[in-house]
Amino acid sequence: MSEPLITEDSVAEAVDAALAAISAADDTAGLRAVRSAHLAEGSPLATLNASLRSVPNEQKAALGKLVGQARGRVNQAFAAAEEEVSAAEETARLAAESVDVTAVATRWTAGARHPLTLLMEEMADIFVGMGWEVAEGPELENEWFNFDALNFDEDHPARATQDTFFVDPVDSHLLLRTHTSPVQIRSLLDRPLPVYIVAPGRVYRSDELDATHTPVFNQIEGIAIDRGLTMAHLRGTLEHLARAMFGEEAKIRLRPNYFPFTEPSAEMDVWQPNAKGGARWVEWGGCGMVNRNLLRAAGIDPEEYQGFAFGMGIERTLQFRNEMNDMRDMVEGDIRFSQQFGMVV
Repeated sequence: MSEPLITEDSVAEAVDAALAAISAADDTAGLRAVRSAHLAEGSPLATLNASLRSVPNEQKAALGKLVGQARGRVNQAFAAAEEEVSAAEETARLAAESVDVTAVATRWTAGARHPLTLLMEEMADIFVGMGWEVAEGPELENEWFNFDALNFDEDHPARATQDTFFVDPVDSHLLLRTHTSPVQIRSLLDRPLPVYIVAPGRVYRSDELDATHTPVFNQIEGIAIDRGLTMAHLRGTLEHLARAMFGEEAKIRLRPNYFPFTEPSAEMDVWQPNAKGGARWVEWGGCGMVNRNLLRAAGIDPEEYQGFAFGMGIERTLQFRNEMNDMRDMVEGDIRFSQQFGMVV
């Protein structure tokens, strides 16, 4: 095949065809086709440029300039069209992806308060209904309030660092409270007698996180100090709580135990009539009559006033109340865990 003849007309014809094609292309795909047809190897201008090797030497300079200027003109037009198309496509894409942040959401998922918070408030409300007060205290507590005032011996295992989070330096006698009992002591020091308070809140212990333990958990503890209080009043209070939590058929039983801050002391079990797998007894918490040494530490005459105290874990209550096998589900922060309990304001 003979090479094309380089003339002003043949070069102008190739340029005009290329410019027309560039002008007609309105997207990236169209420009890609233009590049292949009018700028790539085998295109009319590329073929004319290749035929320069066959022209006489005396004509190469003039014809080379003619073809070079033509190719430069087409390349410049192509670059301008490519930039314009790219900008237009980006603008269209941004417009399609734009979000009106002031518009009403088209999708809305209801959140949910954590069931531990709801359960803690429900239990506190039961005592408010009986005329008790809800009391709070600091989570960073002094060792005296957490142990000494509660009749813990200096060598009690709970004071060891493997059981309790002490704050450096240790001789500051500050720790993360291991129970909400310090709130009871503070309440006895701050309030006139008689005292009926319940203390819900977060506590800390050096436990590994597993299915039945967590180093940070919640408790609710109560204390009543008045004239003439007995174990009968303690039992009646806890039975009322059990029925309010688990239904009218629920009941409790007390088993002898030892706690430094109560004497006599008891482990409390609750009867779950509607438990999965059949009704059964489940250990719920500890209780007892307030130790006389604790009353003296708070400046109360144990000959005139008596009291009872109790405490149970909120996580444990939720666990066996709702048939949950793994306590880790409560602390992982998955919104789906809370949503199954419903949206409560």
